[in-house]
Amino acid sequence: MSEQNAGYALADGTDIRALPKVSLHDHLDGGLRPSTVIELGDAIGFELPTTDPVELARWFGEKSNSGSLVEYLKTFDLTTAVMQTREGLTRVAREFVQDLGADGVVYGEIRWAPEQHLTRGLSLDETVEAVQEGIEAGIQDVRATGKRIRVGQLVSAMRHLDRGLEIAQLAVRHRDNGVVGFDIAGPEAGFPPANQRAAFDYLAENFFPATVHAGEADGLDSIRSALLDGRALRLGHGVRIAEDISIERQDDENTYVTLGTLSQWVKDREIALETSPTSNLQTGAIAAWGTDILDHPFDLLYQLGFRVTVNTDNRLMSGTTLTRELSILADAFAYDRTDLEIFQLNAAAGAFLPLEEREELADIITAGFEGS
Repeated sequence: MSEQNAGYALADGTDIRALPKVSLHDHLDGGLRPSTVIELGDAIGFELPTTDPVELARWFGEKSNSGSLVEYLKTFDLTTAVMQTREGLTRVAREFVQDLGADGVVYGEIRWAPEQHLTRGLSLDETVEAVQEGIEAGIQDVRATGKRIRVGQLVSAMRHLDRGLEIAQLAVRHRDNGVVGFDIAGPEAGFPPANQRAAFDYLAENFFPATVHAGEADGLDSIRSALLDGRALRLGHGVRIAEDISIERQDDENTYVTLGTLSQWVKDREIALETSPTSNLQTGAIAAWGTDILDHPFDLLYQLGFRVTVNTDNRLMSGTTLTRELSILADAFAYDRTDLEIFQLNAAAGAFLPLEEREELADIITAGFEGS
């Protein structure tokens, strides 16, 4: 992945990759190396569109630029197919952490759906254990290079299926074995968090944190359900909260807006928005505002004081890294080191860690930005 990070610098020459970063929204089955997909596919006899890594990366990029979340999600049929064995899951998780470390990530949360990895005989618990084994090996690999990293699992339930409570119980069962939070993923429109209310009730009873995909392929009602039914402490993407912000007028220097009750609540409660700029363009999440990064409501939300964070979502499908996402935003909105540091501190504050450890993470970020 290092070649993807080359040349990403701020206007003052700062190497963005060298800055300490926090990754909150990064899917395991969306972050495979193309070469790994090919090798694992060959091992199980799975037919791929091509066996050339460069061409396969291009294929994922082309299929993902559809403007539709539903179409975007179809590319995961390939990646999940090669992640059905303990060996496959462990290898993918290990390389995932290695790539995060190479990108300057000091804390990451890896989200994935165990129920999608059972076709070759693994149990739910065995999949979590396999991924944790890979994470721990990857952490050791990163530390061997002289860098620091910490990584936790976010266990996801597929929102269009009926295993939410079972997956919530799985997450809580492994809270002392690397799992730090819960999520629901998959097609958003038509499958509100309210459908998984039993799972979220169970999590609340066990004081276990949840983030919810909301405000990506569906609007304000989805966000409202994430907060009310899901007790979400963060919003996965959440960019469509901007639909609840009315721009009254603009002049050369200022934009005057009015926040609705929902957006005001999200802002005032400092609920982190897990934005993923490139992915948001690919899936049409910001279609109401335009089709260019300059149209993304990220800067509006940032300027209004929302707790915005920057993420990759799926590094393979978007052909990206966290370094690249930060660079894209910096180029579009003239952000400097201070802005990028704020985004990382926002993410650290929203991390599913104990308070003292979030404060330690913030100190690591501040020291890294001052020393780089």
